[in-house]
Amino acid sequence: MTKLFSPLSLRKITLRNRIVVSPMCQYSALEGVPGDWHFVHLGSRAVGGAGMVVAEATAVSAEGRISPGDTGLWNETQAQAFAKIASFIRANGAVAGVQLAHAGRKASTDVPWRGNQSLTNENGGWQTIAPSAIPFSEKSPVPREMNLSDLERVVGDFRASALRALASGFEVIELHMAHGYLLHEFLSPLTNHRTDDYGGSLEKRMAFPLRVVRAVREVWPEELPLLVRISASDWCEGGWDLTDSIALAKKLHTEGVDLIDCSSGGAIPHVKIPVAPGYQVTFAAEIRRATGIPTGAVGLITEPEQAETILASQSADAVFLAREVLRQPYWPLIAAQRLKAEIAWPVQYERARPVVSP
Repeated sequence: MTKLFSPLSLRKITLRNRIVVSPMCQYSALEGVPGDWHFVHLGSRAVGGAGMVVAEATAVSAEGRISPGDTGLWNETQAQAFAKIASFIRANGAVAGVQLAHAGRKASTDVPWRGNQSLTNENGGWQTIAPSAIPFSEKSPVPREMNLSDLERVVGDFRASALRALASGFEVIELHMAHGYLLHEFLSPLTNHRTDDYGGSLEKRMAFPLRVVRAVREVWPEELPLLVRISASDWCEGGWDLTDSIALAKKLHTEGVDLIDCSSGGAIPHVKIPVAPGYQVTFAAEIRRATGIPTGAVGLITEPEQAETILASQSADAVFLAREVLRQPYWPLIAAQRLKAEIAWPVQYERARPVVSP
């Protein structure tokens, strides 16, 4: 038994292996409703043998979308569309997860293949909000600083979306606190210049994200896991760093979070990130060691042997794959062959199953 293909239990949910399909935006929804593309995209990764498939950053409100093509869970039509997808994922042996998100000041942008440019009200955009009225870049619009009423509303949006995720049949929620989106914007001193109870010290900058966690955990069943994706470093002097991430992970653990998905960056543009295979694994390892909370490693994990080493060395408890499973939806089946692990194949595909030599 390899570590990669050993089960992972989080609360009462057990993943058949430790391969997680990361949430990856497809920018292909209509009014927040996932369609056939999402069904095939997510469903094929479940057929491909992943332990868990996590649906893309799904907005808790229309204003929280990165682009007009983002999926959402702010109404029942969206929830009903997701129900079919979650059901198919589960029927094919994978755990069905969804990432709930609010894009904050990075909202209201066009889809990537049209240039990712900020959208104005005249071309389908909307007013963005953020902890502080600081634009993402010199070309970005200035977001409106959130008032206390905004804070209450966003907490309520996350809570309501969590309930819709449950009704849709999702078994895991991941909260998006990374990549420069709203909850990360509260955490980072580069983006949070507030002077009230939600800005300034580390404790105050963590206060709003922790409120969101509590609101979701209150309505998310005790037996189901709650994950959080963080950016463990802003890769910028004076920004959020690993020490801050360890402090946050300890708080998240006490609030009922079951695993920290360790990514990095995204708070500000034009930073130098030392991108290389496994470049973020150290974050997962250090947070795991310092806090005891399970972690997920993500970032240029492409080879089965690489993934196995990460897990066998106890650097993480799961590997989150993104672009590699875009290239190869059946990566887990191929990885099992490479590592000489016996795993179940879809019965429809058995005729193509290679014989694993001893």
